Amino acid sequence: MSILSAKHFHDEEAAYTYVEARIWPHGATCPRCGERKRVSKMQGKSTRIGLYKCYACRKPFTVKIGTVFEASHVPMNLWLQAIFLMCASKKGISSNQLHRVLGVTLKTAWFMSHRIREAMRSGDLAPFGEGGGPVEADETFIGREPGTKVGRAFHHKMKVLSLVDRETGRARSVVVDNLRRDTIEAFVGENVSRQAHLMTDEAWFYTRIGQSSPATMPSPTRRTKGCGATRTPTPSKATSRSSSAGCAESTSTAPSGTCTDTSPNSTSGIPTASRSA
Repeated sequence: MSILSAKHFHDEEAAYTYVEARIWPHGATCPRCGERKRVSKMQGKSTRIGLYKCYACRKPFTVKIGTVFEASHVPMNLWLQAIFLMCASKKGISSNQLHRVLGVTLKTAWFMSHRIREAMRSGDLAPFGEGGGPVEADETFIGREPGTKVGRAFHHKMKVLSLVDRETGRARSVVVDNLRRDTIEAFVGENVSRQAHLMTDEAWFYTRIGQSSPATMPSPTRRTKGCGATRTPTPSKATSRSSSAGCAESTSTAPSGTCTDTSPNSTSGIPTASRSA
């Protein structure tokens, strides 16, 4: 029998039971006051599926509160199908394919896939290289900027800045408006620890990052390639320059784009943190 033949993939009430057993292993718990004893399931004919009432704070609730399912009208069994398809697909699955397979609109499929991916993101956006490890920074050009005319070179393409933590294998990327020095420094300063061993190419906008750190930056005239380590260009450059100074801390954010954090050991399961698409 196929895994997708399981009842919780086709029956919404069974899907709620499946999710409740994993989010509430000790029984239904009010998300507002934490009450467990004075809680009962609503049984009326017009009551929506999975609704409970807390008699301590007298508020109704469902298992969706505090999860990526919150504020969504998509049936729970379709959420479980989408999670299974995204986790079981070796090369991932697009929103267009979810739209075709689940029979929902493309807008709904996009909304679901973004919430699921956000829930699968590993923890918080902690700075890379906190133990003094090497962190690579590089930029590339992808696709085409909306509303721009196609021209020569890269001026009509989207600018993507990426960081790779060599010790953990994690990568973090963001689409930026431009490749000016202030833009690069803001993103690197927010996402790379001051103790990190920053490895970049010879682009001019990286030269000031190490100088603002308390540590000593090697002379710009003494450039090394990978500092004795084998370097995989990320994402498009071939040479590298190292700085033991790392980068300056910054509380500002990159002007545009959404930062994505990927890990080689992403885990799946029922997400319990509420995220917005």
